This record gives sequence, structure tokens and C-alpha cells, in this order.
Amino acid sequence: MEPTKTIQEVEADIIENFSMFDQWLDKYEYLIELGKNLDAFPEEAKTEENLIKGCQSRVWLDAKASDGRIWFKADSDAIITKGIISLLISVYNGRTPAEILASDFSFIEKIGLRENLSPTRANGLVSMIETIRKRAAENNN
Repeated sequence: MEPTKTIQEVEADIIENFSMFDQWLDKYEYLIELGKNLDAFPEEAKTEENLIKGCQSRVWLDAKASDGRIWFKADSDAIITKGIISLLISVYNGRTPAEILASDFSFIEKIGLRENLSPTRANGLVSMIETIRKRAAENNN
């Protein structure tokens, strides 16, 4: 099903949701909850091809193009990382490649995520974003 909100509207919702928490510990708890809501990821999709390189923990991202849109599924073996990839999917799932490629991913900075992650997790976040962009570019006809 196509997204009912624009990328900008979803990003604004995320920024608002994160602003409700004063402490980063609470924001981490929120991320963990997001990760718990990810759709089940099939074991057979946990392949080397779907493994995101550059993440400290293991993160798999499967992307399928259908009707001009890209549908993502993901999983991670680390709870905070699973929350981060869930957050990204909530914004970019079901979007056209052009929409994804036009996005600046600035909501990540606006919620303060990158600077509140360890250096290795921040590098993993960058790898996740690059992989989403790469999958969009591969399907941008």
C-alpha cells in the first residue's frame, strides 16, 4: 500500500515524537520499541548480499521494487540498531526511487541521532543510509 504521507510529513512526525523525550535514554527506549515493530524478516533473506557493510552489528536490508516503488524489509541482531533501521524504513518504505534519492535524510540530524550514537553505531547509520540510497539508485529508471 502506498504511503499516505509525504516523506517530509513522516519526518516531521518523527521529529515531534523524539522531541517528547528529554533524555537520550528515553529516546533509546523509543528506538528499541520501534525495532520491535519491524515485520518479521525471513531467515532465507539473511544473505551476504542483504548484509549492510560497515555496521558493527549485523543488519540485513532487503529491497524489492514493485510498481515503481521500493519496499524494504530489515532486521538486526542488535536492539538499538534494529530500531534505527526501523526508523529509516518507516520513512522510505513504499517510496519511489526518485523520492528517496531526493531526500536529504536531515531528520536524522534534527532528532540528534548521529551525535548521540557511539562512533561505530554512527558509522553503521551512515552505511544504512548509503545502502537505502544505493537500492533506490539501482531501481531508478
